[in-house]
Amino acid sequence: MTAVGTLAPTCGPRRTWWMYVIQCADGTYYCGSTSQLQRRIDEHNAGKGARYTKGRRPVRLVLQLERANRSEAQKAEAAFKKLGRGAKMAAIRGGTWL
Repeated sequence: MTAVGTLAPTCGPRRTWWMYVIQCADGTYYCGSTSQLQRRIDEHNAGKGARYTKGRRPVRLVLQLERANRSEAQKAEAAFKKLGRGAKMAAIRGGTWL
């Protein structure tokens, strides 16, 4: 319990959020966001990730962008998904975007 007028401590250390792009075995790409990047890639490869990647395994990480919080990661994901294929490929080749 905290005293009146004081802030309660946060629930733990600040999380890093990621916007990521993986390449599927069939050459297609999937974009997502997560706070635990390696766990999420492992889930995709185990068939427990997104429905889209379940039948397109194995997947490999081709782009990862660190963001300050979940909202920023999801905004980056939404913006990336709006890009044309050429712009997406340029971002993947360059290893950076936004």
